[in-house]
Amino acid sequence: MGITPLQYGLSVVSGVIVGFSLGLIGGGGSILAVPLLLYLVGLSSIPNAAHVALGTTALAVGINAYINSYMHLRKRNVAPRVGALFAGVGLIGALLGTYLGHITPGESLLLYFAIAMIVLGVYIGFFRHAASAGSREEVDRVLEAVSRCPKLTRRVATIVAASGFLVGLISGYFGIGGGFLIVPALMFSSGLCIARAIGTSLLSVGTFGVASGLEYAVYGDTLFIISALYVVGGVVGGYLGTSLAVKAPKKTLQRAYGIIIVLVGIYMIFKVLHL
Repeated sequence: MGITPLQYGLSVVSGVIVGFSLGLIGGGGSILAVPLLLYLVGLSSIPNAAHVALGTTALAVGINAYINSYMHLRKRNVAPRVGALFAGVGLIGALLGTYLGHITPGESLLLYFAIAMIVLGVYIGFFRHAASAGSREEVDRVLEAVSRCPKLTRRVATIVAASGFLVGLISGYFGIGGGFLIVPALMFSSGLCIARAIGTSLLSVGTFGVASGLEYAVYGDTLFIISALYVVGGVVGGYLGTSLAVKAPKKTLQRAYGIIIVLVGIYMIFKVLHL
C-alpha cells in the first residue's frame, strides 16, 4: 500500500500527540493512536483500515512501554514475579483477543472501539484520580514501594493469572496498551501499591502491544515503518508531556483530556455509521 511522505510526517506528529498525552495524564493516552492514524494520517480509506490501524499502533504502544519500563526497572519499582505472571498469562489472552479482533468485521471493530473510547473518556475525566507524575509525592511513593513486595501465594497467583488473562484479552481485541486496566488489576489481584503497580504494568503493556502488533503482522496488517515513526514521535511527546505534567493542574488536564476522548469517540461513531 502506498504511503506518501506527508503521511509519514503526520505519523511522527501523531506519535508526538500520543506521547504527549501519555506523559501528561498517564494511562489511557494511547487510546488516541488509532483515530489519529485513521483520520489525521489518513489511512481510513486503505483496505483493512481498522485492522491495520490496530496492529500498527499496538506495536508502537508496546515498544514505547518497554522503553518507559527501563526507568522503573532502574529504580527497582517493579514486582518481577507478579509482573512476569500477569504478563505471561495475559500474553495468551492478548493473542486470543487479537485473533478475535482480526476476524471481527472492520466497521464493527471500529464501532466497538469508539464505544470503548467514550467509556474510557468518562472514566479518565471524572472518576480516575489525578496522577502526580514527577512530583515529590510521587517520588516518595516510589521509594516506599521499593521496600514493599507482596507474597505470591497460590491464591494470589491464581487471581493475578486470571486478571492477566482477562485484561490481555481486552487489550488484544482493541489493540490498546490497557494500562488503565492493568494498574487497578495489579493492585486488586496482588496488593501492589499504585507506584509499583504502574512500574510493573509497563511490562504487560509492552508484552500485549508487541504481541498484538506482531500477530497482526502475520495477517499482513502491521505497518512497521509507521510504528517506528510513532515511537520516535512518542519519545519527544512524552518528554514534553511529562515536563508539563509537573507544573499543570492535573485534575483539570484529566477532565479536559477525558472530554476530548469522548468527543473523538463520538466522531468515530458518526464516521463508521456514515451519519
